[in-house]
Amino acid sequence: MSTAAAAVIVHRKGYPKKKRLMYKELQELPKSYNVIALSKMTKVRASQLMLLRKKFRNDIKIRIIKNQVARRAFENVQGVAGLEHLSKELEGQCALMFTNISPFKLNLIFGQNKIFLAAKGGDVATKEIVIPAGNTGIAPGPVLSEFKVANVQTKIDQGTIWVNKDTVVAKPGDVISTQLASLMSKLNIKPIEAGIAVNFAIAEGLMFTEADLKIDLEEYRNELVRSFQQALALATEVGYATAETIKPMLAKAHQHARSLAAESGYLTPETAGLVLPRAQSKAQAVAGEAKKKGYSAQ
Repeated sequence: MSTAAAAVIVHRKGYPKKKRLMYKELQELPKSYNVIALSKMTKVRASQLMLLRKKFRNDIKIRIIKNQVARRAFENVQGVAGLEHLSKELEGQCALMFTNISPFKLNLIFGQNKIFLAAKGGDVATKEIVIPAGNTGIAPGPVLSEFKVANVQTKIDQGTIWVNKDTVVAKPGDVISTQLASLMSKLNIKPIEAGIAVNFAIAEGLMFTEADLKIDLEEYRNELVRSFQQALALATEVGYATAETIKPMLAKAHQHARSLAAESGYLTPETAGLVLPRAQSKAQAVAGEAKKKGYSAQ
């Protein structure tokens, strides 16, 4: 569609003003920021979106869009690589984020602002769900059948239902039944993780999928520590002097010098504790061999 044709469609009489403004804005924002991120609004609460908008209003422009309006707007944006691929990802209710923050950092920011929701029948467990042992505070009644269906052992004590032991009621990938969802709701267990995630992003001509942007910070930190330790050990071994290796290099050289002095019998105040015991041990060994051959020490 040409720019002129699109303009006619957007400005024609009766076309909603809100869509006309969105169309215009979606042609301007991609040129103003280095990163454009797409998020599918599955299980995202309005309160979450409002909080993020308020918290990052100076750094992230968040826009809930109409997919067709966005596609038409992007067709007329020149000089922003990857927009055509982003347009293909627009399905369902979507939000676009315009920012100069790295898409990796953006995904981490959103990950730190997730919430947990009560489960509904048909939801899929993303991790192991456990009903903990202890007093539920619920009075005996029809709910006991829900515990039984979920294979949760209970007892009645002091007028309330107690769970006998921690019980796994769902594993990752399991579909949560309506009955189990009802039971967890009564127990105030909220196992469904909800929040914004970056499903697709373009940054300075590069494209990133959701899988590309997932970072295990703990594993990343551990890998950095392992790499540093291996580099330090290698540099120390080859004698490459730096601020980090000078101390272990001197300690290693000192240890080698002590071992060499002890082996060669070089006696100093520092090596006496090593040389004399070794000399005594060798003398005792020689005396033992001499005794075997009939010689005796005088």
